[in-house]
Amino acid sequence: MTNYAAIPVVGGDSLTKYMRDIRVFPVLEAGEEYMLAKRWVDYQDTEAAHKLVTSHLRLVAKIAMGYRHYGLPMADLISEGNLGLMRAVKKFEPEKGFRLATYAMWWIKASLNEFVLNSWSLVKIGTLAAQKKLFFNLRRIKAKLQLFEGSDLAPEHVKAIATELSVAESDVVAMNGRMGGRDSSLNIVVGESQTEIIDLLPDDTDNQEIALAKREELSIGKKLIAGALDVLNEREREVFTERRLKDDPLTLEELGARYGVSRERIRQIEVKAFEKVQAFVMAGFRPVKALPAA
Repeated sequence: MTNYAAIPVVGGDSLTKYMRDIRVFPVLEAGEEYMLAKRWVDYQDTEAAHKLVTSHLRLVAKIAMGYRHYGLPMADLISEGNLGLMRAVKKFEPEKGFRLATYAMWWIKASLNEFVLNSWSLVKIGTLAAQKKLFFNLRRIKAKLQLFEGSDLAPEHVKAIATELSVAESDVVAMNGRMGGRDSSLNIVVGESQTEIIDLLPDDTDNQEIALAKREELSIGKKLIAGALDVLNEREREVFTERRLKDDPLTLEELGARYGVSRERIRQIEVKAFEKVQAFVMAGFRPVKALPAA
């Protein structure tokens, strides 16, 4: 199903024209809808699929209007709803006896729900079913309770909403706070000086003195470790390196298999090697009496 070129496109400033254009597509009778769906299912007839899609564009627009209070452009909502409609047509099975509108409604709403969740905030709003239910029903329940949008919730209201939606009260408070404040651009100009918000944020990076001290400390640490490894024998050095200095350390079993000894023996070698390294580092480059080899 690829030929959807004739479907009207809604732009940001042409919503009225789009609504007028989609009225020219007729609503299908049940029998005609069934035959078109069968042509698509049996023969992948793109012309039949196109007629099924265009005949339901008004359904998409009607459902999309119910999402307009989320502050997203209607053009984007309708476009996402149309994608859901296309998926519905692609998967529609006319033999089950349902009308396409009944089946497509769920695909359209699912597409719009996902779009709203992904567009509301750069921070993911929710992934669990309960969180999504809370997001899409909180505004409705607040309106029923005659609560102002963006206002804090009293404990009794939090409890009532949590009970109605079967979610935790803490989730209600958190979601209300997140829905009360949208993302803001750091490039918004504030004050008479025309300064952007980003220019007023504190710089958390280290100053030159601290950065230099950290580099010197790191350099000294590397020298200490290099010197410490020299006081280890070959087996101790390899066990210590594999167990303590690698991002993905080998297990005791793996090293035991390499040397043909038990995991407990490898653990003993590791402990002894660590003690030698620790003694060297604590001495700060001063020669130390070598501990006996493991």
